[in-house]
Amino acid sequence: MDKKNALRAGAVMAGTTLMMLLMSSPVLAVTRDDGDDPGPGLTIGETLGLYVAAPLVLFAVIAGLVMVLDKSRKPQV
Repeated sequence: MDKKNALRAGAVMAGTTLMMLLMSSPVLAVTRDDGDDPGPGLTIGETLGLYVAAPLVLFAVIAGLVMVLDKSRKPQV
């Protein structure tokens, strides 16, 4: 019975993913809408900084603050 439920869940997920991919056609992105005013594109450095470096730095800052401000010190044995 467990395999049957897993197969059903997998089929539903595959169908949902397929439908989402088919409905979000990239062809619609070719035509411009009224009022579109796209800015200049990002360089490789800006893209890496925005989508790779900034999240890593933010994660490190938050993790560092959590470790520094942790109040539950374990007793020394």
